[in-house]
Amino acid sequence: MKLKDKVAIVTGGARGIGEAIVRAYAAEGAHAVIADVEIAKAEALAAELGGRALAVRLDVRDAASIAALVATTVGKLGGIDILVNNAGIFNMGPLAEISEEDFDRQFGVNVRGLVFVTKAVAARMMSQGRGGKIINMSSQAGRRGEANVAVYCASKAAVISLTQSMGLELIKHRINVNAIAPGVVDTPMWDHVDALFAKYENRPIGEKKRLVGEAVPAGRMGRPDDYRGPAVFLACADSDYVVAQTLNVDGGNWMS
Repeated sequence: MKLKDKVAIVTGGARGIGEAIVRAYAAEGAHAVIADVEIAKAEALAAELGGRALAVRLDVRDAASIAALVATTVGKLGGIDILVNNAGIFNMGPLAEISEEDFDRQFGVNVRGLVFVTKAVAARMMSQGRGGKIINMSSQAGRRGEANVAVYCASKAAVISLTQSMGLELIKHRINVNAIAPGVVDTPMWDHVDALFAKYENRPIGEKKRLVGEAVPAGRMGRPDDYRGPAVFLACADSDYVVAQTLNVDGGNWMS
C-alpha cells in the first residue's frame, strides 16, 4: 500500500473526482477525510468505507470552517499528510452578463478557498516536520481561454500559478505542491455545464457533452476513476522529486 496510515484531506470529496480520489486513498491504506459542504453525501461515503474515512463539513469560503476541519482531523487522526484541493464550482455567461456576485463566488471557492485551506494545512504540516503532499485540481480551462467562460478559466489559471508559487515556497519544508488539470469529465457537474452551453450556444441538451467527448483524442470523456492513479502518484513517495507541476490528465485534449 502506497499510502499506508497517511492522513489525507480531500475537499469536495463526496462525489465526482473527489469521491474517486477518496476511494483510491482508502484502498491504498490512507485515512481519508471527506471534507464537503454536502455533509450528508460525505457521511454516507464515510459509512460505506468504514474505519478508513471520516466526514467533516467544510465550506472553503469560511475561515472558521477551515479551522474546524484542521482541528477535527488532527484531533481524531493525529495529523495531516496529504491535502487535495478538489472543491470547485463552474458557471459561464457572456462578458455582458458577468456579475460581481458570480465572480466573487467562483473565485471564492476555486481560488480563495484553495489558498486558505492550503495555508491552514501547510502550517500544520510544517509544525509536524515530516513534509507532506498538496494536490490542487485545476482544469484544461486554466491552460486556455474560452468564449463565455472567462471567469472560470481565469480561476483555474490562477490555480496553476498558485501551484507554482506554493510549490517553490513549500518544498524547503519537504511539502510537495503539484496540480492535476482534468479535461472534460463525465460527472454530475458536466450535466450542469452542458445545460449552460445549451443556453448560451443555442444547442439541444446533451449535444455539447456528446461533441466534447467525441473531440477527445482518446475517444471519450474522462471518468472519475481516471484520476485515481495520478492522485495516488502525487500523494505518495513516488513523486518526491516532482515540484510545482500541473499534470494534464485529459485524454490528449491539451498539450503543454
